[in-house]
Amino acid sequence: MIIGIPKEIKNQEYRVGLTPSQVKNLVGSGHQVLVEKTAGNGVGFDDDSYQIAGAVIIEAPNEIFKEAQMIVKVKEPQNSELAMLQPEQILFTYLHLAPNIEQTNNLLATGVTAIAYETVSLVNGCLPLLAPMSEVAGRMSIQAAAHHLEKRQYGKGILMAGIPGVDRAQVLILGAGIVGKNALQMAIGMGAQVTIVDKNMDRLRDLDLIYGNRIQTAYADQAAIERLFPQVDVVIGGVLIPGGTAPQLLKREHLGVMQDGVVIVDVAIDQGGCFETSHATTHDEPTFIVDGIVHYCVANMPGAVPRTSTLGLTNATFPYISSLANFGLRQVVQGNDALRRGVTSYQGHLTCNAVAKSQHRQCMAIEDLIH
Repeated sequence: MIIGIPKEIKNQEYRVGLTPSQVKNLVGSGHQVLVEKTAGNGVGFDDDSYQIAGAVIIEAPNEIFKEAQMIVKVKEPQNSELAMLQPEQILFTYLHLAPNIEQTNNLLATGVTAIAYETVSLVNGCLPLLAPMSEVAGRMSIQAAAHHLEKRQYGKGILMAGIPGVDRAQVLILGAGIVGKNALQMAIGMGAQVTIVDKNMDRLRDLDLIYGNRIQTAYADQAAIERLFPQVDVVIGGVLIPGGTAPQLLKREHLGVMQDGVVIVDVAIDQGGCFETSHATTHDEPTFIVDGIVHYCVANMPGAVPRTSTLGLTNATFPYISSLANFGLRQVVQGNDALRRGVTSYQGHLTCNAVAKSQHRQCMAIEDLIH
């Protein structure tokens, strides 16, 4: 198989789809790998390292999209990339289609078979290709919150850990999944006072066993959450519906009960956001203010630490990339349940139920399309 690795072109995105060692593995298995020039520079992998591994360095992205049978990326294809996709290709990347009808329409129009990292799922519901970036984003969310609490960043001007005789920051984490647990770990490490809420009592019990009276847990009842808003300094939104639009737990009217300078970090922004007032931002301009509340809603948070993120992501994706290259789409879809659940589109048909439900459109089962 010919595998193409284009350079990411989204704002401040430096991650890359494969490392040189993984390229070497694929080439050793008889595959050809095309890597766009300087695609790995942002994470410390120069063109020479890919060439030594056996890759062919390509000057322009259109050559990669023209020749490759499978395109491996990190972020959703931008408009110029959508124009280069071909119906017979496999696209393997993050897509986050649920909140973006236009992106979905454009992707379906290409006829490409798209497999979304975020919906590849195991039988127990775990999302192995989303997990490493959720870990990064969860940990980064507290770093971002601590920075934007500074007065110069329009925050309340408080230190996350406080000092002797001065209160610590009050951090509220919505969701005790991977994002929430990693945010919790970082917030405790920084010395904050933390409350974490979730509807899954088993998750809350596990966290209580680990952290005891160092944290406060609460069941995610809307009224209970609303009672917490007036006392918080930071809110981290990490709720998730796999593949679907994130539920909005913080409404516009809730901002009015918060103090000016509170920082809210919407880690679910790729899936539409879990705050009503959220809209996607970039690392160039990461925040905006609504009713005195600082919103941090960067849509590719892990892109700020691309070395860590690339290694974490490709460790998880490579076994699936290797399977697709070695056995082809049909055989993998028929024999790999996790990967089959990740197929989002096939020859112009939407095949992801969560996206279809979010956008009120029809969905076809991939099993009915690939016999």
